[in-house]
This record gives sequence, structure tokens and C-alpha cells, in this order.
Amino acid sequence: MGDVSELTLLLLRIFFIILLWGFLFALIYAIRSDLFGGAVRKLAKEGRDDRQKRQKSPRLPFTTEAQPVVPAAGPGLATPSARPDAVTEQVSAVGAGAGWKPGAPAGAAARLVITSGPKTGQELPLGRDPLTIGRSSDSGLVIRDEYTSTHHARLMLWGEQWMLQDLDSTNGTFLDGARVTVPTPVDFGATIRVGTTTFELRA
Repeated sequence: MGDVSELTLLLLRIFFIILLWGFLFALIYAIRSDLFGGAVRKLAKEGRDDRQKRQKSPRLPFTTEAQPVVPAAGPGLATPSARPDAVTEQVSAVGAGAGWKPGAPAGAAARLVITSGPKTGQELPLGRDPLTIGRSSDSGLVIRDEYTSTHHARLMLWGEQWMLQDLDSTNGTFLDGARVTVPTPVDFGATIRVGTTTFELRA
């Protein structure tokens, strides 16, 4: 009888130990679900949302062809896709509005000559790439004075005509005394003023 009682007690102990371990595992699982379950569900939902957005967004054709850099079109200025004669007519109209009169075009200008200011007499060769003017060290023509903005103005070729564009400078860019508000044609000998420096385009 004593053997039976000892066997029963042993089985009860084993049962309670198994029950205790089962309770502990259930408790750990519940805590883990509370702590990490929400984050896992949130990440899964975000992943599904991202996939849906990618599926809905239009796919742009892939191309390795470099896009040409063109000046920003001002009021009345034709886009680069316009016919050359139409561009010439509209450029003339823009220039006439700023007081510009047709003269010798500076499309063939090969150099920029500084006529007044700290760098008087210096020359800068011109190519076909846009030339940025300003206080920044990455400008093609660096002018450092308190009246010049970091990126002040830009010279660029529009077809065969050099154009002058102000880059929203604080003190303005001037061509023959008139403030430039839209891309404006530049002729040989026309005086461009940025800050305290003046320069002109020459062949």
C-alpha cells in the first residue's frame, strides 16, 4: 500500500511539474506576442503597402542618354524644341522689352574680358558650355564681393546666340545698365555688370 502511495505522489509531482512548465511557456509566448507581435504585423503591412504603391506607380522608361541642359524659359521665350526662326523672333521680342536693340550677335564670342573691378584686364575663354558667375568656388567666373550672390548669373548659348540669365540674385544682373529679369541676348561690346565687376564678350 505504501508503494502505491509513493507511486501516486511521484506521478502527481511529475504532472504538476509538466503543468508548471506549460504555464511558463504559455506566459512567455503571451508576453512575446504583446511585445513583438504588433511590430511584426506593422512591418508586414508596410511591406504590402510599399508593394502596392510600386505596382500602382507608372514606370518610366529607362534611358542612359544624357538630357541637354537648356536655359529656363522666361515669359515669351520659346522652348528649345521651337523652330530656329521662331526662337530668333521671340528672343528679339524679349530683348526689345528689356531695351535691347539688334546688333552684332555674340554667338561667335571666344572670350570674356573683365573691363572693371578687382580682376580688370583678365580674360576667360568661352566654349559652348554654360558659364556660371558668382561667389561660389565652383563658378566658372568667381567674383567675391559683398554685392555678388553665391550663384549670381549665367551665360549660355541659345542656338548661336549668347544669353544672359540672372539666377535670382539679391542685387541683380545688369546688361548695358538695364536689369536682366529674363534670359536676354548679349551682343559684342555690351557691358555686363555683376556686383562691382563689369565685363563684355569679344571675338
